[in-house]
Amino acid sequence: MEKHIKPLLEENGNSQLLGVLVAVFAIIITLVLFALWRKRRSIGHNILLTGLSDSGKTLIYARLLCSKFVKTYTSVKENIGDIAINNTSLRIVDIPGDERLRNKYFDKYKSSARGLVYVIDSVTIQKEIRDVAEYLYNVLSDSNVQKVPILILCNKQDQTMAKGCMVIRTLLEKEMNLLRMTKTSQLEATDASSTNVFLGKQGKDFEFSHLDSHIDFAESSAFNKDAQTSANIEELNNWLHKIA
Repeated sequence: MEKHIKPLLEENGNSQLLGVLVAVFAIIITLVLFALWRKRRSIGHNILLTGLSDSGKTLIYARLLCSKFVKTYTSVKENIGDIAINNTSLRIVDIPGDERLRNKYFDKYKSSARGLVYVIDSVTIQKEIRDVAEYLYNVLSDSNVQKVPILILCNKQDQTMAKGCMVIRTLLEKEMNLLRMTKTSQLEATDASSTNVFLGKQGKDFEFSHLDSHIDFAESSAFNKDAQTSANIEELNNWLHKIA
């Protein structure tokens, strides 16, 4: 009798052990999936359009939402609209570029940013390089966006005097390098204990590739009154598909 009972007990014991292992595995999978779901929800779904006034942000916003030209004016409040990409709903937030308003609206939406598009006027970049670089430096220094994908969009490429995105990248890196040294010196002179966000790598000239944020450069031209001709925002759309 013992010869028959012992194998049965061992078989039952193995079945119970297997059942426990399956249950533990199922719980682990559930916890992992739940963590991924929570992480995805915490990323947010706002795409922030920011940059100086007259860089073309609002027209790009209108092109994304309506695919057509609309007459725009300097924004005094945010414009918000939803688009669907890759079965994902993204909320486009066009932040005013005015110096008195942009920080207020940027602070309002930065914590829910899924991506950030920094729009630059490629025609006036050399004249405005200091202001463009300083605002960009402040944006990149913010802890809320340091892990967020960023696109530096060189707009108005349809105009004759526009600089290409690689030229603009070089101009910005040189200016950001000077700006970084100035900001560091100012903080050390006023308060040696101040916490300074140092962008890039110590001992090396500033390069966008040294940052934690993944930063891409692209070109666009949104201004086109011809209803039959679409704007050139293909590189922006490709980037949105990549991060959606």
